[in-house]
Amino acid sequence: SNRPAFMPSEGRMVSDINNGWQHLEQAEKGYEEWLLNEIPRLERLDHLAEKFRQKASIHEAWTDGKEAMLKHRDYETATLSDIKALIRKHEAFESDLAAHQDRVEQIAAIAQELNELDYYDSHNVNTRCQKICDQWDNLGSLTHSRREALEKTEKQLETIDQLHLEYAKRAAPFNNWMESAMEDLQDMFIVHTIEEIEGLISAHDQFKSTLPDADREREAILAIHKEAQRIAESNHIKLSGSNPYTSVTPQIINSKWEKVQQLVPKRDHALLEEQSKQQSNEHLRRQFASQANMVGPWIQTKMEEIGRISIEMNGTLEDQLSHLKQYERSIVDYKPNLDLLEQQHQLIQEALIFDNKHTNYTMEHLRVGWEQLLTTIARTINEVENQILTRDAKGISQEQMQEFRASFNHFDKDHGGALGPEEFKGCLISLGYDVENDRQGDAEFNRIMSVVDPNHSGLVTFQAFIDFMSKETTDTDTADQVIGSFKVLAGDKNFITVEELRKELPPDQAEYCIARMAPYQGPDAAPGALDYKSFSTALYGESDL
Repeated sequence: SNRPAFMPSEGRMVSDINNGWQHLEQAEKGYEEWLLNEIPRLERLDHLAEKFRQKASIHEAWTDGKEAMLKHRDYETATLSDIKALIRKHEAFESDLAAHQDRVEQIAAIAQELNELDYYDSHNVNTRCQKICDQWDNLGSLTHSRREALEKTEKQLETIDQLHLEYAKRAAPFNNWMESAMEDLQDMFIVHTIEEIEGLISAHDQFKSTLPDADREREAILAIHKEAQRIAESNHIKLSGSNPYTSVTPQIINSKWEKVQQLVPKRDHALLEEQSKQQSNEHLRRQFASQANMVGPWIQTKMEEIGRISIEMNGTLEDQLSHLKQYERSIVDYKPNLDLLEQQHQLIQEALIFDNKHTNYTMEHLRVGWEQLLTTIARTINEVENQILTRDAKGISQEQMQEFRASFNHFDKDHGGALGPEEFKGCLISLGYDVENDRQGDAEFNRIMSVVDPNHSGLVTFQAFIDFMSKETTDTDTADQVIGSFKVLAGDKNFITVEELRKELPPDQAEYCIARMAPYQGPDAAPGALDYKSFSTALYGESDL
């Protein structure tokens, strides 16, 4: 046919087809190579993505609650020991945090690699990674902040602890001082002299002078407590409980201080009252002492003067008797002085005064001295009256009486008014008696001693000596003679009356006999009858009538 030969259009020629086939084969080969390469990549991406998720999950699980823990302000209520424990715990957390740094870096590296490998979910990976990194940075910041807060709180609590310790060291002795002060201020005191109460007042004044310093110490102690409180409040530290080193609180200190302040004026008042009382007592002491120091020596002087009168040989016995009676009247007239002392002593007893340094005399001593004085003057007068009666009854002359007195006084070495056995023996020997130290002399001396000392007192009085000497130098019928004389005076009656004695005898002798004659007890007795026989027998020995 005249048909022209087929000619493919441009690009569809066999050569073109061959070229296209070759390209297709090359493309298929290239795709196969890409698939062969893509499969490991995708496997790698899946592995990395899974690893990312695992590490991220582990990290997120570890960080769960960590922010809340780091933000917790538990240190504000912690004690110093608790803070130290929290710091050690925080140090352990910091070590743990540092150990987790590698994991965070690994998570970031995996995310970076996923991005480089064009991971299809890179957005979510990056978001999660960013969150982890931001949280990590926040944990680091919170960790640092908590460490600073813990260390700051530790220093503050250490300061507070030092303040508490200083407070305790100063509060304890101050509290003891206040307790001792209160005890002393309330302590009962017993004083007996003005010096003792003035000593107490001086000690109290010295104590009061220390109160300003004590008040400053109290304020300093309270300031320590306030400083600890200020530090705690300014740093929001809530102190748990009271001072761990002492139970003495500021309230206790202030309460006891107020008590001391109240007790001081009360003590002042009590001491001033006692001072006034002791001043009054001292006045009573001086008043009594002044009177006692006058009366006591006066009594002693009178006793000595009476003793001298009784042993001296100045004048007759009547002169001595007159002198003694003058002394007796002066003693009686002096009685108001003793009565005044008794009144003063009564005041002293009512004031409970037990000592008096201004005098050595006590009321009991003066009473005894006064009674001894009265007894001595009465006894001495009686002795002189007896000597007069003896002298007159025995017919002893005044010269003999003086000789007897001289001899007696010579051997009365201590002027006590009585002779001891050896003194009396010497006196007898000087008068010519044979009482030497031999068997016969001892027998004679014992006989004489039984006469002059029938009570075996060991002393021989001057009256006994006169009686002995008068018996030795006069008749043995003296008692009968005296009885006869009294019988004449009585009108031959067996008794004599007071009127008859006063009528017939000198006044002194009459009164002496009246005072010493016993009442007559015979059947013919009349009112006021006196027994002159028993009186004469007692003075001059047994009668033969």
